[in-house]
Amino acid sequence: MMTTGKPLLVALAGEVVRPAPVWLMRQAGRYLPEYRALRAREPDFLRFCLTPKLATEVTLQPIRRFGLDGAILFSDILVPPFALGHGVRFVEGEGPVLERVTSRAQVEALDLSRARGVWAPVMETVRRLRGALPPGVTLIGFAGAPFTVAAYMVEGGGSRDFAEARRMAFAEPGLFGALVARLEEATIDYLSAQVEAGAEALMLFDSWAGVLSPAQFRRWVIEPTARIAAALRARFPAVPLIGFPRGAGPMLGDYAEGTGAQAVGLDTALPAAWAARILPAGVTGQGNLDPMALVAGGAALAEEVATLMRAVAGRPWVVNLGHGIVPQTPPEHVAELVALVRAAS
Repeated sequence: MMTTGKPLLVALAGEVVRPAPVWLMRQAGRYLPEYRALRAREPDFLRFCLTPKLATEVTLQPIRRFGLDGAILFSDILVPPFALGHGVRFVEGEGPVLERVTSRAQVEALDLSRARGVWAPVMETVRRLRGALPPGVTLIGFAGAPFTVAAYMVEGGGSRDFAEARRMAFAEPGLFGALVARLEEATIDYLSAQVEAGAEALMLFDSWAGVLSPAQFRRWVIEPTARIAAALRARFPAVPLIGFPRGAGPMLGDYAEGTGAQAVGLDTALPAAWAARILPAGVTGQGNLDPMALVAGGAALAEEVATLMRAVAGRPWVVNLGHGIVPQTPPEHVAELVALVRAAS
């Protein structure tokens, strides 16, 4: 039982905290009217992310409304490739559109020295947030994991199965591996800069890990994440890393054992009780409420929260969703969720 310290950091250190700390992926975003009002002022999404005044305000909005235990930096996983000089833009109604990586020359053109200047406003946002957050709230920095970011770059945008990225990983592993290695280096640098600016915990989103076979999952998800985690741990031993390999399925245990992440996020499809059994001792679980239960609210949400808390009794756990909040979520249901978690013993 936690007695002192920030609840989220205590839980990420491997201690059982009750009431469990709670924060939500995409907790700042389109479901909040105050967010939509700000976005109307700056329709260019990347420019919005790289404007510290706006990004700081958006990050703080759900903290003011709901009193969550964690504030995750408002940004996007495609900021690093954009900063590296790769073509990235966001199209309304379509999502991200990227220059497709097809050659070694494109990989070699990714410029880390340029990136540091481009993502400097993100670090200014982190500094502002660290000074503005309430004392008990943990500031979470994040990045996309190398496989997921590489998949977008090879595919040229979003996809249901990232078939071209998977084809390249099999047919041209040298080229795909060079891209992943360059992104590893950039990710370590990007996350390190966030810690130096004030981030207290980090999260690595591997949102498309689930499209890979087990052998490919080990090569392109577990191994790069392990190298990133080791580099960050050597530089910042007190800063925990949360890994989120969405769609990992039965590979979740291998990911937890093999990466060295202090916490592992579960998607909605995984049984929390099973994960509580197979996660190594000392590794904190995070997740995995269905975002649609949050949309529904009421008795359905209460039952989901009660079921989750029973399943993870005795384990260090952070309450979160199995994926991000969807735009149709009523804000009052988020307040309801926080109250339910805080009322749980």
